[in-house]
Amino acid sequence: MTRTIARWILALALGAVGVLHFTQTRGFRVVVPDWATEATRMDKDAIVIASGAVEVALAAGLIALPRERRRIGWATAGLFAAVFPGNWHQWRTGRSTPGLDTDARRFGRLFLQPALIAWALWATR
Repeated sequence: MTRTIARWILALALGAVGVLHFTQTRGFRVVVPDWATEATRMDKDAIVIASGAVEVALAAGLIALPRERRRIGWATAGLFAAVFPGNWHQWRTGRSTPGLDTDARRFGRLFLQPALIAWALWATR
């Protein structure tokens, strides 16, 4: 029961943040490192929109595809690992976003990412 609740909370959080990628694109652009645009051949807005779409899709999968929850859990953990360089970039460049407006908060955010990875794997095991 606890894992089910954790999975639903994870799905709701992923979905909500994913939607924010569409509605507040500008705030997420500061997290995208310049090298990511070169590597993907997409501009920062497109990367933000794409990552939001992935988050929404994973959230939907966590809810609608219970038989695939392990695979979706690994994919979610992979997403959290993939965006870690963006969090590192934000901390190193000192760029602020709502709620991450100090060096200490941006640094603390780095430690949230491994916790999110662990949460995704635990809740979908």
